[in-house]
Amino acid sequence: MTTLITGATGTVGAAVVAELLAAGRAVRAVVRDIDRARPLVPSAVELVAGDVTDGASIARAMRGVRAVFHTAGLPEQWLRDPRRFTAVNCDGSRLVGEAALAAGVDSFVYTSTIDVFAWRRGERFNEDQLADEPKGSPYERSKQDADRAIVALQARGLPVRYTHPSAVFGPAPVQNPGLNELLVRLVKGQIPMLLPGGIPVVFAPDVARGHLLAERAAIGARYILHDRFVTLVELAQAVVAAAGRGRVPRVLPTWLARTVSWSGERMAKLTGRPPLIPAGQLQFLLEDVHPDATRAAQELALAFTPLPDALATTIAAFDASGWLR
Repeated sequence: MTTLITGATGTVGAAVVAELLAAGRAVRAVVRDIDRARPLVPSAVELVAGDVTDGASIARAMRGVRAVFHTAGLPEQWLRDPRRFTAVNCDGSRLVGEAALAAGVDSFVYTSTIDVFAWRRGERFNEDQLADEPKGSPYERSKQDADRAIVALQARGLPVRYTHPSAVFGPAPVQNPGLNELLVRLVKGQIPMLLPGGIPVVFAPDVARGHLLAERAAIGARYILHDRFVTLVELAQAVVAAAGRGRVPRVLPTWLARTVSWSGERMAKLTGRPPLIPAGQLQFLLEDVHPDATRAAQELALAFTPLPDALATTIAAFDASGWLR
């Protein structure tokens, strides 16, 4: 049985590929550029050229496929043209789902995000709390729209299961924007000051195991994949301890962070350059977000790697890749 994956060079996708290969699965990955992707993906993986925004290329990639893991997406918190979020995260997911439905696949695991849920500051939330109102950033709204598109395809017969990772870190073939970038900069001492607040985190290999376990769950099942909430100070302390180098920066006062973010967003509209502190990122950090992963623990028997061990593994992988030089 051939399993198709999108986003194989991403942090989540690469971890899912590793789990699939370890399980003895035949894996096919959709990549935009085969020559560029080949060194980044295990040699056992079949590569096919395609793009999630090109439905015809995805339909071709689906030939002979029985299972799909759709992990591709834009994780950035800011883009000069926010319409790209819709094109990739929403329309791309719909096109992949439509192609899978037409191919009659047996399983479709969709990598969503915790951002599609509603929560109150500091309170735990679970998979039953999908947000009805549009979220504040283009990224979040694109993921909400994507989720709705996949739900509509489920109603037409797509055998989908949903995963909702929190902020993911771990070994990866390329330096993608997000938590990994923060870890690298912390180890290298390139963070002058930390932003206030905290973030819910999870280790990529644990997320990947959650994906494969979710594949066997009931159609329509949703699973939050999340380990723990940490303040950025706590995260920096853990990173420095695991790396044996770097330093724990001081925290930028909240009022100053808001001021820098506000002015940066306005300058970005004029210059087309990313703001130093994207408003959506700062808002998320300040909301004290606490996902509840009880369902994944109980129904999937998913356990999470201790944070010190996960960070040590991640930092060793970064070092081996030359990212910490």
